[in-house]
Amino acid sequence: MNIKDYNHLMNNIIKEIKSTRDAGQKEYARDEDDVLANFNRISKLTDTSKEKVLMTYVYKHIDGIMAYINGHTSQREDVRGRIKDIMVYMTLLWAMVEESEDTFLDRLEKEALMLDKMGFTQSKTVFNPKTGEVSYPDYQDTGDEVI
Repeated sequence: MNIKDYNHLMNNIIKEIKSTRDAGQKEYARDEDDVLANFNRISKLTDTSKEKVLMTYVYKHIDGIMAYINGHTSQREDVRGRIKDIMVYMTLLWAMVEESEDTFLDRLEKEALMLDKMGFTQSKTVFNPKTGEVSYPDYQDTGDEVI
């Protein structure tokens, strides 16, 4: 496939992913504001993480794709539909990662503000979003030794 055709295909795929995601919001999430509502519900019902719930759905589609790759072409759903669903799930997993990092960063910011109000200053970087590394900061009172 040449680059022009691929770019056209990619644009169409993105439109289809968005359309599928929007339809899924209405059908599965049933919540206009919480895109992860169904994962949160099932997570509570099954006492597991929402990420594991999502991956269970992804593996179902991977299993169907593997059947297609192995020659089973008469499936209930076209293989492109399965691929598209996995792409939607990956955007939702990305949202879960963002949500968990935001929560983590919010806690760190609140802690830093509290320590700052108490006269402590942060001496090390806490979270590097590029590498995902977390360093546990040493705080020190201005003019005092590290505690």
